[in-house]
Amino acid sequence: MKSDDAHSEQRMRGRTYDIRLLINLFPFVNKYKWLILASIGLVIFITLLDLTIPYLTKIAIDEYIVPAPASVGGEEHSRSAGKERWLYVDVGEPAMEALMLKYPGIFHHDGQRTRMAYEDLPQLEKADLVVLRGKDLKGLFMVALLFLAAVIVNFLLNFAQKVVMEYAGHRIMHDLRMKLFNHIQTLSISFFNRNPVARLVTRVTNDVQNMHELFTSVISLIFKDLFLLVGIAIVLLGMHLKLALLSFLILPLVLVSALTFSTRIRDVFRELRIQVAQINTHFAETVGGIKVIQAFGREKTNYQRFSQLNHENYILGMRQIHIFAIFMPMIEIFGVSSIAIVIYFGGVGVLDDSITLGVFVAFITYMKMFFRPIRDLAEKYNILQNAMSSAERIFYLLQTDERVADDYAIGPYTGSGYGRMERLEFDAVSFSYNEKETILDRVSFALNSGQKLAIVGPTGSGKTTLINLIVRFYNPVSGRILINGSEITDLSIHDLRSMMAMVSQDPFLFSGSIRDNILIKPDPATDARLSEIVRAARCEKLIQRLPDGLDTRLNEAGSALSAGERQLISIARAFSRNPSLIILDEATSYIDSETEIQLQEALENLMSGRTSIVVAHRLTTARNADKIMVLNHGRVIESGSHTQLMTKKGFYSRMIQLQNGDDSVLLQKGENAISDTAP
Repeated sequence: MKSDDAHSEQRMRGRTYDIRLLINLFPFVNKYKWLILASIGLVIFITLLDLTIPYLTKIAIDEYIVPAPASVGGEEHSRSAGKERWLYVDVGEPAMEALMLKYPGIFHHDGQRTRMAYEDLPQLEKADLVVLRGKDLKGLFMVALLFLAAVIVNFLLNFAQKVVMEYAGHRIMHDLRMKLFNHIQTLSISFFNRNPVARLVTRVTNDVQNMHELFTSVISLIFKDLFLLVGIAIVLLGMHLKLALLSFLILPLVLVSALTFSTRIRDVFRELRIQVAQINTHFAETVGGIKVIQAFGREKTNYQRFSQLNHENYILGMRQIHIFAIFMPMIEIFGVSSIAIVIYFGGVGVLDDSITLGVFVAFITYMKMFFRPIRDLAEKYNILQNAMSSAERIFYLLQTDERVADDYAIGPYTGSGYGRMERLEFDAVSFSYNEKETILDRVSFALNSGQKLAIVGPTGSGKTTLINLIVRFYNPVSGRILINGSEITDLSIHDLRSMMAMVSQDPFLFSGSIRDNILIKPDPATDARLSEIVRAARCEKLIQRLPDGLDTRLNEAGSALSAGERQLISIARAFSRNPSLIILDEATSYIDSETEIQLQEALENLMSGRTSIVVAHRLTTARNADKIMVLNHGRVIESGSHTQLMTKKGFYSRMIQLQNGDDSVLLQKGENAISDTAP
């Protein structure tokens, strides 16, 4: 059966990403807007440097290597009608006059200027050629220095931009993960009943991590690529309008291909995210239920199910690869085609002198650069789709508001920390998890300070649900729960729960030291106070046996400890809270007889002087209660002391007879019989 979250993922298929996701992301990004703006500013400078480098090549060729009709070292050159190229020299320099005397046949004077043909340059000796073109060589040296400086500055700016954007991206992810974690902690128990742990873990880990490159690379690189595309287009149009327009003929095909690609890849990414979540869920269930799987020999069936999920993930991965395998080579083909157009029409222009050689070379370089951002954008679109797919799930979870209402919080204990519970009262309380089944039906009782109430009844009678209502994991459907005469909803959940401590039949311990598990939150308790807690909870022998005592580290859920040892630590944890109400959900159900003696002593110490509610499966636990309340099918059918109920010879009396002392197994066998004979 799929969880609500899984169904929501199915509903999101086929939806296009809209502005709402960006609106949801804005508060997280806005907090670091100056860092992002600084990164974008650096990107602009980097883009300008990228545009400068090919243009320096054009200057080197047209100004100094094969000069166009322009100033060259203070002189000019042009072409004759026969398309012969001339180099004009400055006859006022002694070195030039010496060259004219040395090579009189190649220098020509037209009455105003002295010139020589380019085709005669090979006749000059190397040293003389250096003298003749000394200013051109100096110009080339300066261009080379500028080129080197541009590369170095480009490297430094790229480094600074990367550091700034990585810092901003990691801070955004940190805030998003903390927001998500805090939100999950506030959700009601019913939410966790419907959503697998693995799916929630995927949201906090994988989905947040998928957005890392969105923040650190995509945002800045999209600006860089867009600036680069626009900058290249402007430079090309400025250098030669006709050749630029011819080279842009291929762009409509690129646009159509990109739109087709984006449409097809979007759904694949969404399917992949759903499939990964299902794989994580199945794997988590396998690890969590490995004892059952091995005990019932379900390894093969479980393997086949995982194999099916893994194969479906493989198929989706191949679909993704096929789409990219078509699109990326197409972009390469379009890029080569544009360069071919430039080579042909630009080459013709060079031959008929309408385009300089420097412009031609720069055009080819710029066209290679022009399709690099297009390829980058396609690759970043891959990341963007993955990130936005994760963002959909993250914000769907953040927008899930399944918390127990805590709007009033105006009661006498609000903000006061630990209050005292003097009286607890249920007034015709009813509850159901769904409309079809009533779990509690008009339950009423009262419990005064210091009293001990035992709740007994067959499995499914509503005992645990009643406890959940007291702790406000749920709110009642009808009726009232009163504490000291005030409705429970008039207290903040924090203040309500600060009055009580719960010891369940299967206690949960956190990874960390035993000290951390006892003092569940920072506590100014002294070592003497902690020693008193350990002694009252009968944990001395356990602490002494462990190698590091209270600082012994526990693994996940404290699995290295026995059930009884975990229970003793949970009782010590309850002691450290110093509550006025103790709730015991049959804390000795799975404990051996020897350990049970220690537990009973610890529980007696814990309940001494405190109001107590005990959910009793072993009826011997209920005998010493001030009041016993018998539930069946969600209704209170009997109440009173052990002696009173035994005298009535009703439901409770029959339960005692079936249980035959402390034999809980017999009770479980007889529950159906009891239910069938209930009045």
